[in-house]
Amino acid sequence: MSDTFYLTTPIYYVNDKPHIGTAYTTILADVLTRYHRNEGQETFFLTGLDEHGQKVQQAAEERGVEAQQHCDEMAPRFTELWEQLHISHDDFIRTTEKRHKKVVRDILQQVMDKGDIYEAEYEGLYSVSEERFITEKEAESGEFRDIKQLKEKNYFFKMSKYQQALIDHIESNPQFIQPDHRKNEILGFLRQPLNDLCISRPKSRLNWGIELPFDSNYVTYVWFDALINYITAPGYGSDEESFNKWWPASYHLIGKDILTTHAVYWPTMLMSVGIELPKTIFAHGWWLMGESKMSKSLGNVINPMDLIDDYGVDPVRYYLMREMVLGQDSSFTMESFIQRYNSDLANDFGNLLSRVSTLMKKNYNGKIPEPGDFTEAEAVIKSNGESLGEVVKEKIEAMRLNEAIEEIMQYIRSVNKYMENNAPWKLVKEDKDAAGRVLYTAGEALRIGAVLLSSVMPNRTAILLDVLNAKGTNLNWGGLTPGNELQNHEPLFPRMN
Repeated sequence: MSDTFYLTTPIYYVNDKPHIGTAYTTILADVLTRYHRNEGQETFFLTGLDEHGQKVQQAAEERGVEAQQHCDEMAPRFTELWEQLHISHDDFIRTTEKRHKKVVRDILQQVMDKGDIYEAEYEGLYSVSEERFITEKEAESGEFRDIKQLKEKNYFFKMSKYQQALIDHIESNPQFIQPDHRKNEILGFLRQPLNDLCISRPKSRLNWGIELPFDSNYVTYVWFDALINYITAPGYGSDEESFNKWWPASYHLIGKDILTTHAVYWPTMLMSVGIELPKTIFAHGWWLMGESKMSKSLGNVINPMDLIDDYGVDPVRYYLMREMVLGQDSSFTMESFIQRYNSDLANDFGNLLSRVSTLMKKNYNGKIPEPGDFTEAEAVIKSNGESLGEVVKEKIEAMRLNEAIEEIMQYIRSVNKYMENNAPWKLVKEDKDAAGRVLYTAGEALRIGAVLLSSVMPNRTAILLDVLNAKGTNLNWGGLTPGNELQNHEPLFPRMN
């Protein structure tokens, strides 16, 4: 494991309203970053907003405001939600910032100087909604709205020049595009002739963008601008030491719909400038409502705020991380959310804390009892607790977060079973020391489970660790101190009806 961990989300489109899809990617990034931070790595977590392009310009015109003002008024919808979701990002980049515009212009000039940009006239079908030229086949698919025939002079990036080099890189770096079926998709795409990329828009048609350094009549195509945010933030061209510390990125987390731009456009741009490619581009699936993708046009987008207001942040974070197999689509239903909450959080996790703390308060003056000498039953709980950290680490490094969470919950369930088998509420009447041993073991197992779940549910696990008077993220057995006083607490996860 390296000393540093640099992770990015896509930069979200400023006009969009944050929904469960954007919340999911950002929470996933937060969970991974918190986990690596707990492991002692230095972390850098970047998210932000994509603020240029035709649709932003149009939206501003419709509202009768300047484009920059429009972006400034839209941005807080994201920053405020990230705060409410306990997102611990280190940087929030906006593509309208000076630091970013400078880097984009520098990169464009370098690519031009390398001979990788040329001017040509292009005629074709243009999708206004997607802000790009599309093929006849795409036009026939019916997926694109507002298509018109355009003929104009533009600048093109010689993307095709790097086609073979990219194929070679993907084949010799199996971790570069994940999961495997996405890597195969991109390799399939690259087996076809690769077109060069139109990287400019004439100002006569669009002026809300970053001006090309070599032709003031044009602004740069929004994707050429947006992708560069990943090197702007760690300090490319402004702080060499910082950039070398963080780059290449450990993970670019993206939704599968923006795979081609990240796995083809972006690497070829970096190759042109001679910058090392990121370690891994990871494309996750979509959240579906029943069987259909959440989309504004279908009116089935769940606002994460509604869930948070009703059920709290951590249960929502837990559900999203536990329910989706990374790389596949997942269905969201209120029924599955409530069922997952009640079974995992209320019954298994929260209930164990209530039992342990109630019995300690009632029979041990609200203090953690002595562990005493372990029997076979405690030795099993201890041994499984000590190996759990490694199991979880392996799953998280393989991007199988749902399995990592399930391993922790299986452990918690085994502790509940241990409590049932040993019934300390009865045992305390006959043998107070033996009951103390059982409660100490259950409490310590709960502490280890809470530490491992802290990246998923930072607030509720902090409450649990506070109740047990336990500090830090240590996973070694014996973190609870006998004689320490328990803190009072409300039910951690009250059952939902």
